[in-house]
This record gives sequence, structure tokens and C-alpha cells, in this order.
Amino acid sequence: MKFMKLGSRPDTFYTAEAVRCVSSEVCSDLIIQVKGSRYLLHKFPLLSKCLKLQRLCAESPETSQHQIIQLPDFPGGIEAFELCAKFCYGITITLSAYNIVAVRCAAEYLQMTEDVEKGNLIYKLEVFFNSCILHGWRDSIVCLQTTKAFPLWSEDLGITSRCIEAIASKVLSHPSKVSLSHSHSRRVRDDVSCNGGESQKHRPTTTKGWWAEDMAELGIDLYWRTMIAIKSGGKIPSSLIGEALQIYASRWLPNVSREGAGHKQVASDSDSDSTNEIRSKHRLLLESIVSLLPAEKGTVSCSFLFKLLKAASILGASSSSKMELARRVGLQLEEAKVKDLLIPSLSYSSDMLYDVDIVLSILEQFMLQGQSPPTSPPRSKLGFERRKSRSAENIDFELQESRRSSSASHSSKLKVAKLVDGYLQEIARDVNVPLSKFIAIAESIPDFSRPDHDDLYRAIDIYLKAHPDLNKSERKRLCRILDCKKLSVEVCMHAAQNEKLPLRVVVQVLFFEQARAAMGGGKVTELPSNIKALLATHGIDPSRPPAPLSTTTSVQAEDQWSVSGLKSPKSKLSALRMKLNEDDLNDTNVHPDGMARPSKFKAFCALPSQPKKMFSKLLSINRNTSEKN
Repeated sequence: MKFMKLGSRPDTFYTAEAVRCVSSEVCSDLIIQVKGSRYLLHKFPLLSKCLKLQRLCAESPETSQHQIIQLPDFPGGIEAFELCAKFCYGITITLSAYNIVAVRCAAEYLQMTEDVEKGNLIYKLEVFFNSCILHGWRDSIVCLQTTKAFPLWSEDLGITSRCIEAIASKVLSHPSKVSLSHSHSRRVRDDVSCNGGESQKHRPTTTKGWWAEDMAELGIDLYWRTMIAIKSGGKIPSSLIGEALQIYASRWLPNVSREGAGHKQVASDSDSDSTNEIRSKHRLLLESIVSLLPAEKGTVSCSFLFKLLKAASILGASSSSKMELARRVGLQLEEAKVKDLLIPSLSYSSDMLYDVDIVLSILEQFMLQGQSPPTSPPRSKLGFERRKSRSAENIDFELQESRRSSSASHSSKLKVAKLVDGYLQEIARDVNVPLSKFIAIAESIPDFSRPDHDDLYRAIDIYLKAHPDLNKSERKRLCRILDCKKLSVEVCMHAAQNEKLPLRVVVQVLFFEQARAAMGGGKVTELPSNIKALLATHGIDPSRPPAPLSTTTSVQAEDQWSVSGLKSPKSKLSALRMKLNEDDLNDTNVHPDGMARPSKFKAFCALPSQPKKMFSKLLSINRNTSEKN
């Protein structure tokens, strides 16, 4: 740290009966009151350097012995005033980055200018500030911090702006050109005296982001202004800006939790006022950090964005800040984990544990990547399209390339689908999660993003257990998002014995499992006893052995898997089809948007292509078999 000494006389100030005096052979003739403290001083040394005191003494009446001057709004307090008074007496004072702002404001108040006396205090302070303080990295940081105590004075005198400019210029320059210590070597300090003495300088090892930790000591208002100046320079990579913001947030943003939010807890008025003040301060901090985030994708980690989003939810940040965070999270959602999506919900209108709506917004932003209206002009009514110019073709090519680079890749959609299924398993345990939101999240991901539906089935199973009051129609509506063809053997075994699933789903699971076993040439296992009983109650006889299939009837390879492995095809399929059609007629299936589905929803809607063709072949096989018998 750099420092400057002024004056040569020893310190002769002392305290007597709560009054600060100066030891002198001359009797004091001036009493100055500064914020509750009294100073017994002399007019000559003070008035010769302070224009303000000259005017006050001329305006105030004189008493028999002492003239009293009141300074109630003195900037810097008694410490700064005493340093100014000692300078007037020629007593040695030491100035550094820690006290120069207070003394500079006090000298400005007292009007210690060159018009009063050459080489006055303001001139000396400005020389030291410009030539020493602003040239040092650590000194600039400390000096900028001290301006927080005198915001108006510092702004008027240009101290704040000059410190910010000095810090930004050092960040934008090469680290080797910056004097004084960096964040990695705080123990190394360069005590440099402007009076001639200079200690040995040490050059610590520097890195690209050496400035981030030192700047994290600033308050959010000064930090925001400094970061804006650094970003406007255009020399610092966005990744380093993102790292600096993460360091700052980890230092100042609290690890807020649902329990610590206290929005539904009863507290005293004083505690509530204090809590609201802290929350307001943290909210300002959060929104300022969000406004400083670089526009480029990947400059900050996805987990850091989620931490900001959780804090925004708990602190009640503005909707614009939350939507901006949701948009940024959606751009790199494939990096997230399930625990990141568990954002607490603190809404008065909902009792859900987690904020499902913000997750829906994130998924929407993820799916919107790269989507934009077509750039090519529409075809003309005459049935032909006018040829584009080569420049227009180049523009279209560039737009397509930029859209392709920003769009979500197939692999990222596979990762997000896995993430969504894990998230569904977590929120399914919440009894307050409505069915419509659960289905909306499940359907937010396209079908091709789920190679298998095992995790989705587990989420549905957990939801059915946590919501036993769902009626028949709601359970069917929930299970429509499930594709039985994409279930593994283990999950099919569990689903076949799951009494909470609708009968339609159980039958589809059995059908595809036996068809898969037959297609693979495996042995079709006997149905469990409880499944046999379940099918028997609905008029389906599972005990009859499968009828022998005709070897003379030719069946295409794509359809063979759906024929083999069925027990008693003719009787069971017809009975099952009648039962499920009858079940559809009795069920009132309505979409969440109010649009009614077709009443006769076919039993095997999830079968492979050409279902009618397969059924006709199946009936013909049974007919030939019965004729032979």
C-alpha cells in the first residue's frame, strides 16, 4: 500500500475533560464543535488555510474569550477534521488509500484551496491521489470502497468515477503492467512511499482472471459500475466475465433455503422489518448480477444459473429477471441435474413443494432453440417459384447455419428427456401437483427423445400411489403418455401386476411382452394368477391354450411378431376388443383444453403399423384352423 506523510511537528493534541486541545504557549481563542466533540484551538493557523472558517468567524459574534463555531454536517467525522486541523498546525499526518477520501471531502468542506494559501491540503491530496493511489491496483480498490461512506461528496469530487476508470483500465491491460498485489498473493504487499522510500516489489504469478477476487470486495452498486466499464472495453472474454460473476455471487449471495425464506412464518414487527430489508438488499444484488450476465451461451455454468433462479424464487425477484434466467437455463439445459430443477415454490396461491411453472418455461425455452419462421418466400399462385439471387441464397444459408448452431441437438434432447423423467419422479410424490401440470411436463419433450419409457413409467407409478383419489378417467388420461412398446421386460412384469393401472394399459403390456417374446423365438411364460383373475373378471379366458397356427398361410415378416404368442387369438381378441370398446363408451374422455376425444378409442392403438391387416390375417388363420378341426 502507498502512503504519504505531511508535516514535521510532533503530535501535541490531547484530551482534557472530554475536550480535545493542542499544547501551546498561546491561549486558545476558538472553539469548534464537530458532531458532539469540542476542539479548543487557535484562529491563526486554522483561518490561514480554511476559507470556510474565515467566513463562519466573520459571521458569528465574538465572546469575551472564545469564539464558537458549529460544524454539524462535517463530512468524514472527527477523524477527518482532526487530520485537517493537524495539517494546519504543521503536525505530521499519514495519508493512504484508507483515509484519503474522508480527508479530501473534509478539505473540500473547509475550502482549503490554493486561493487561500499555496500548497494547501487539497492540492497535495490531488497530487497524491492521481500519481500514487490511482496507479496502484490494491489502492484503487480500497479507495473505491471508502467512497461508499461519502457517496455524494465522492461523486461531486469525481473520486468514484476516477477509481472505476483506473480499475477498469488495469483489468483491460496486461497483468504484468499492473503494480501491487493480486488476489492470489494477498500476503505480498508493496509498501511504497511517495516521499522516496520503496520496498522491494514482488511479481506474483498471474492468471487471466486475477482481478475477480479483489473486485468481489466491492459493494454491488460500485461492482456493477466497474463491471459495466470493463465489459464496455471489449477486451475481456465473456467466459472470464462469467467466472468473475460466479465468484462475486458465491461471496455475497446467501445460500437461501425454503425454511429460511419465512414468507409463511409469523414473526415480530422488528424481525419482519429487518428480514425485509435484508431480502430487499439481496434481491437488488441478484437482479444486478443477472443484468451483468454475458449474452453468449455457456459463459456461466448451468448449475450457477439454477442457483440464481432458486434464489430469485425465494427472494421474490422481478418476473423479468426470473424469465431471463429461465431463458438462459433453457439454452444449456442438457448440463443440468435433477436436483437443479427442484426449485422451491413460495407462491401464496399454490401449496406445491416445487415451482413447476418455471420448469415448464425452461422446457419451452429449450424446445424453442433454433425455431423461427421460414425465410424463403411463399410460392406464387401460378405454381412456380421465382429464382432467388445468389446474395439472397447466401443470406438464407447463413441464417440456416446460425439457426442450426443454436438449435438443440438430438443428443441434448435425449439427455433432457432423461432429466425430465427423473424430475417427474421427484414431483410425483407431491400430493399437490395437479394432473394437468404433470402431463404437461411429460409431454413437453418429443416422443423420439425417449428411447425407452421405463423412467416415465416409474414416475407414473409414483404419481398413482401418491394420488389414490384419481378417478378412472384421470388414470386413463395419465397413462396415455406411456408407450408400452418402449418398456423393458422388468418394467413390463411390474406393470402387468400393477393394480393401479387401467385395464387397457395392463392388456397392452401383456400383448407387447408376449409378442416380443414370440418375435425373439423365446418361450411365452404363463401369466401370473392375479393377472388371470383380472382378465377373467372382464370376460377374457386366459386358460385356453393357443390354437395352432396354419403353416400354409403366408404372413409378412413385419406382421409375424404380432400374431405369435397370443393365447386363443379369436376368442380373446374379440372379447377384449368388445370389452375395451364398451369401456370407451362408458368413459368420458376430455382433453384438458376441453376438446373431446373420439369415443371409440381402439384397444390396440399403440400396435405397429397396419393393425387392420394383421387382425384380418389373424382371423383368417383362426378360420382355417377351425375348418381343419
